[in-house]
Amino acid sequence: MHRWEKTQEFLLGNALFRIPRCIPSQVSYFHSSGFSDERALLHALESSKASFDLRTATKTHAKILQCGYGTHPTLLASLLSTYIRCHHLHLAHQLLHEISTRSQPSTLVTFNLIIRTLTTAGECDIAEKVFCGMTVRDAVSWNSMISCLVKDGRYDVAIVYFKKMLDSNIEPDEYTFASVISTCAHLGMVSHSLWVHRLMTERKIELNSILSGAVINMYSKCGRIHTAREIFKSSPKSDVSVWNAIINGLSAHGLASDALEVFSDMESENILPDSITFVGLLTACSHCGLVEEGRRYFNLMRNRYLIYPQLVHYGAMVDLFGRAGLLNEALEIIKGMPMEPDVVIWRALLSACRFHKRPDLGEVALANISNINSGDLVLMSNTYCSLKRWDKAEIVRDSMRRKGIHKSRGKSWVEVRGSIHHFKSGDTSHPEAKAIQRLLDGLMNSAKLLGYVSSAEMVLMDVSEEEKEGNLVWHSEKLALAYVLLKTTPGTEVTIFKNLRICCDCHEWMKLVSRMLRRVVLVRDRIRFHRFEGGHCSCGDYW
Repeated sequence: MHRWEKTQEFLLGNALFRIPRCIPSQVSYFHSSGFSDERALLHALESSKASFDLRTATKTHAKILQCGYGTHPTLLASLLSTYIRCHHLHLAHQLLHEISTRSQPSTLVTFNLIIRTLTTAGECDIAEKVFCGMTVRDAVSWNSMISCLVKDGRYDVAIVYFKKMLDSNIEPDEYTFASVISTCAHLGMVSHSLWVHRLMTERKIELNSILSGAVINMYSKCGRIHTAREIFKSSPKSDVSVWNAIINGLSAHGLASDALEVFSDMESENILPDSITFVGLLTACSHCGLVEEGRRYFNLMRNRYLIYPQLVHYGAMVDLFGRAGLLNEALEIIKGMPMEPDVVIWRALLSACRFHKRPDLGEVALANISNINSGDLVLMSNTYCSLKRWDKAEIVRDSMRRKGIHKSRGKSWVEVRGSIHHFKSGDTSHPEAKAIQRLLDGLMNSAKLLGYVSSAEMVLMDVSEEEKEGNLVWHSEKLALAYVLLKTTPGTEVTIFKNLRICCDCHEWMKLVSRMLRRVVLVRDRIRFHRFEGGHCSCGDYW
């Protein structure tokens, strides 16, 4: 009798797992369906997972054993995720137990490959279950798990696993640090970045081109552009990725002239730029209103370096013209693209229409966005509000209510003494909300003495000026700044991270606060960094 026809028993505690015997009708089914190689078996499992078909999944499991694929990592990974998606966790657990009973070296390799396969498939939760069930782990196991968490956007958990790896006496390597550096860049926590960089130095991890670029990017995204520049100066510069990292970092900080100077040095060193280089250059020009320079680099990319413009390059040009108020030129760029414009490009135009009060083109942009979200409708409503066309704004708002679309809530977070503190716009539930409110009231009154007037047009509805001002006071970045001021000593530099683009009102207010308190306030919004110091912003009020 074939092994796949026998009852397969996997012991988990006191539970007995049995794969059903394949009856003759099932045997003919397998032969007639052509389940003869791993691709066909994988297709059957993925179809079972999509349709929650446990019966076909168990039959395919039996066929996997019969064909000798019982140790095939990709099939085992798919089988695990199929059982879990079909809500039969006990089958998944017992399959893992069966794998773990094999000889230890092959088991470790199999588990590592399963985690890698699950990561590629986006099954991070299942990969984590597999990892936690492993009795023995090596550096590959930890690297795969940390990389999986980074890919899944669970950056805080990735840091936790990295600390566990250090505690387990498994030595991290350059692959580990590449993932952890990426995590620190996304979190924006300076303390974590300094700690990870120090660990690399202590463990004598060589800063090759890949790691140098990653460290430069990490410090740039944490607001430490001066540190990023120091790393760049001391790094090997034979690889374009290192140059790209500093150019994009300078661009995000609004240091366009510095970014363009770096590119000039890059050309002098005979380092060929790539498509990413020009993304950074065009973005730098866009952030600082360098329209003619942007045109020149766009042409240079095509004519000298023969780099075919991609969607992201066209998007940067639309953003460049849009921010400069050249909306008709932005639309011409879109019309002349050799490929279909994506939603990012239409949203860039819509955002420019809001700023420059062009509802006519805003309606064109909105009509071309296939999956309209709350941000799109808010931009359109704000465009009408800026022109005091309250009836049109109300129509948009009413459409949002009918479709159940809610405005994305502003969120900001700050790092204080190694911990992250989150704030939401309009949220008064913070344990220290009263102290924050008192401080904000005082700052508002002082700012008014210096000429601050709230930008009431940022509030969507046609309500009283007092109500509008009250809404603006509770924007998340204001709450975050007030909290940091409560918790830090005078003169401490403040860094705030925000999920949305900073509004005009908060931007003007931050400038005055930096002047009143003689503090540097750094805000990283969805688009770029703003450095407020002495009543001025590094963006020059152009963002």
